[in-house]
Amino acid sequence: MAGLEALKQLLGMPLPRRWSPADWTEVESYVGSPLPSDFKAFLDIYGTGVIAEELVVFHPNGSSPLLERMRRIHESFANSRERRPDDFPHPFHPEPGGLISWGYDYGGDEHFFLPCNPDPDRWTIVTMAHEEGCATFDGSFTEFIVAFMERLEFMDEDGNIGPAVPSFESC
Repeated sequence: MAGLEALKQLLGMPLPRRWSPADWTEVESYVGSPLPSDFKAFLDIYGTGVIAEELVVFHPNGSSPLLERMRRIHESFANSRERRPDDFPHPFHPEPGGLISWGYDYGGDEHFFLPCNPDPDRWTIVTMAHEEGCATFDGSFTEFIVAFMERLEFMDEDGNIGPAVPSFESC
């Protein structure tokens, strides 16, 4: 998991957590498949929190449990797709091949796994931009996080725009 090692270098190591592989059982039962291993490994290390002050991710036993959020997002987006199918090119879980929610960013975008391969470690990432249109990232979860941070920019107090500082804040 070279991507996970790169993220640890960028974000540093958080305080030790006491997560268990069993934490994922209910989520993976709901999804009907294992989730990508680097996604689970990242969340087992860092937990629920915010990456680079922008991207929010959820652990099954975090302050905002992943499974509760998945169910809510899948239902909401599936209902929106029924009303406006042209705006949503992909179905949402639990439909076969449906997108699987894993996080969002403060810009209003939702991030999903597209289960396009029997091997979850080969799934792609789909970002729904404000519920209109989508972008696909052909890489792992950790590769997506690194790319997300690399393209993210912030404005400082003086109005200068510069790259985001890699960080992780637990929630």
